[in-house]
Amino acid sequence: MITVSENAKSHALELMKAENHPDHAFIRVGVEGGGCSGLSYKLEFDTNLKEGDQQFEDKGIKIVVDRKSFLYLVGTELEYTGGLNGKGFVFNNPNASRTCGCGESFSV
Repeated sequence: MITVSENAKSHALELMKAENHPDHAFIRVGVEGGGCSGLSYKLEFDTNLKEGDQQFEDKGIKIVVDRKSFLYLVGTELEYTGGLNGKGFVFNNPNASRTCGCGESFSV
């Protein structure tokens, strides 16, 4: 399962409203090759399910991840930070053995 912190939930709902996404929209989370640590996170709003998608809901937020990415993301919490190092969504991924300084890429 992929979970969402309260702070991430609040910011996701604000963004969905500001960008006029429909009520059935969800957050699509994924992994792709690239970044300084080998794998990069993908995060976007979507409304179309694809074959093999894994679906979750936490704190009223729908999250969808493709089957391949799920292997890298199982147990991950989506968080939102707004500190001195910048603000935005971050991934607390227990499967990552190494992350880059910006937190946007990882390796297992």
